[in-house]
Amino acid sequence: MKQQILTMLEMQEKMNQRVHPDWRNQGFEWYRAIWVECAELMDHYGWKWWKKQTPDMDQVHLELIDIWHFGLSYLLSSGRVSLDELAAQVENELSEPADADDFRAALECFTEWTLTHRAFKPAWFGHLLQASGLSFDDLFTGYIGKNVLNFFRQDH
Repeated sequence: MKQQILTMLEMQEKMNQRVHPDWRNQGFEWYRAIWVECAELMDHYGWKWWKKQTPDMDQVHLELIDIWHFGLSYLLSSGRVSLDELAAQVENELSEPADADDFRAALECFTEWTLTHRAFKPAWFGHLLQASGLSFDDLFTGYIGKNVLNFFRQDH
């Protein structure tokens, strides 16, 4: 898992440099991108009790992958530790056990924490993975695909 996290951190660094060579000093509000993606995610999951809704889990998983991109960017922007140390920290947090069976509640807790702290916490994100049924390996595969697409979009 650590090697996969390290790979994603390296890929995200390259993507952010493509968007802006001095991206770390731009003051991008990664937390804002995260909570907006959370709102989009909730729409795909469904929240309207007065209407029959079926969660679109494929789209939920895609939104989680988008959130992961912004979360990695937030973590990279802190620049307090080496990529290897950061990967180890993220692995440790994602490995924390979670009791997250209620996806809506887990998403609301994650979003609240993100807004309150204007930050990204991998452990809380791990709760979303568990509650949505998205495995880490599927997150990794989805991230790689979306990163390639993002590079294509930047180039064209």
